[in-house]
Amino acid sequence: MAHSEFPKTLEEFGYGFNENGKLRKLDPETGDTSNKPFEFNVSDDSDYNQKHYEALGEVINHYVYSLLEKEGLKRLPVPKNSKDSEELRTFVFASDDYLENEKLIVLIHGSGVVRAGQWARRLIINDNLNSGTQIPYVKKARELGYAVIVLNTNDNHRLVKGKQKEIKDSENPEKHMETVWKDYIKPSNVKHIAIIAHSYGGVCTVKFGIRNPEEVTNRIFAIALTDSVHVMPSKGADHLIKIAKNWVSSEKPLDTPELSLSGDIVRVSSGHSVHEMTSWSCIESLFNYLNDQYKQASSTRMEL
Repeated sequence: MAHSEFPKTLEEFGYGFNENGKLRKLDPETGDTSNKPFEFNVSDDSDYNQKHYEALGEVINHYVYSLLEKEGLKRLPVPKNSKDSEELRTFVFASDDYLENEKLIVLIHGSGVVRAGQWARRLIINDNLNSGTQIPYVKKARELGYAVIVLNTNDNHRLVKGKQKEIKDSENPEKHMETVWKDYIKPSNVKHIAIIAHSYGGVCTVKFGIRNPEEVTNRIFAIALTDSVHVMPSKGADHLIKIAKNWVSSEKPLDTPELSLSGDIVRVSSGHSVHEMTSWSCIESLFNYLNDQYKQASSTRMEL
C-alpha cells in the first residue's frame, strides 16, 4: 500500500495528543483520547506495519509544523527567491522579528526522518511532545527575548512524476544551513547568535563554522550541542571550540564533565543515557550556558 492510501490526519489514524502531550488512541464513541498508547503492529504484515508507521510520521510532521505556527513562527521559502508554483523548494520557520531582533537562536535537528521542529519521531510517538519536539526550546527562547529560526535540514527532495528530485540549494543538510544563513541570517540586524544543534546538526554546525570563521568570530556567541556526532578539523576551529559545549548521552548526573579529546568541544553529561533524550534532559543547563555566554559576549561588546 502506498503512503497516499493512508489517512491524512491524526484523527483519521485514530490518534490524538492528550493534555500531557502523549499520543493516545481516540475513543471511538467519544472521540476523546483514551489511555491506549500507539500500536505499531496493526496487521500480520510487517511491511504494512512499517508503512503505516511511516505514514503516521508524515502526518506528525505536519502536526508539529502547526505547533510551530501556534508559537507565532512563519514559513520562509528555501531558497528565498524560489517561486511557490514553479520550483522545487523547502522551508524553514522563523519568528517575525528575526530581521530586527539583536539576538537569535537557530535550532537544528539531527539526521533521518525528522523535520523542522522535531528532535526525534520515536519520542513524539512513544513518549511525548516535550521530549520529542523543539517546542519547549522555542517557548524558552521566546520568553528570553530571542528571535528564532528553525531549520529543516533533512527536507532535500521532492517526488516529481515518480522520481526523487533534489531541491536546489537544499540538496543536503549542510547546503540547507548555508542557504538559510545566506538568505535570511546574514542580511539581518542580529548581533548575537546562538546555535542549538542535536546529533548530525552538530556536524552541520561545525562544518559551517569552519567555512565561515568571520560569522563565528563576529556574531555567534554560543554553540550548544546535544550528543553531536561531529569530528573536529585539526586546525582553524579555536574560536568555535571556545564558545561551544556538547551535552552527551551518559549515565552520569547532568553537567558531569566527560572525557573531551584535545582540540575538541568540551563534553559534559546531558543527564540521560539515551541519545534521542539528550536535548530534553539538558534543556535547563543548556539555557543557563547560553545566558552566561550572552552576558560575556554583551559585556565584551560594550568594552570595545
